[in-house]
Amino acid sequence: MVDETSLVLDTDHGLGEIVIAPEVIEVIIGIAASKVDGVHRMQASFTNNVTELLGRSVYGKGVHLTIDEEGIKVDLYVNLKYGVSVPKVAMQVQSRVKQQVLFMTDIELDEVNIHVVSLVPEKTEQLDLEELFENDEAENE
Repeated sequence: MVDETSLVLDTDHGLGEIVIAPEVIEVIIGIAASKVDGVHRMQASFTNNVTELLGRSVYGKGVHLTIDEEGIKVDLYVNLKYGVSVPKVAMQVQSRVKQQVLFMTDIELDEVNIHVVSLVPEKTEQLDLEELFENDEAENE
């Protein structure tokens, strides 16, 4: 979700403006955050989920960008893997996001706020019922 329409980079080279859509920043942030170890996935909205069901990836999901006179503020809504250090992973996400946005756009973020929405446990293996009762069948023969 975006509060402003575009970001204009400071350019002193006389060749013209460089304008970056806020959606581009959201995608950079979403990808950077999801690559941090311990992040299971970004929290999606209902419309993001519908879009993904239709086969399109939504890389900016879970990212809320606010651009105003105070600067650029990011709110990230993440699902973390169960068992990780929540503060450690959150700080890594903040650092990675700030670095990646600065590297790719030369834009410095003023705030990166992490909202941990849930912890997701690892998948438990499904029991193979045939294998489970294999010994019982052998004993009955």
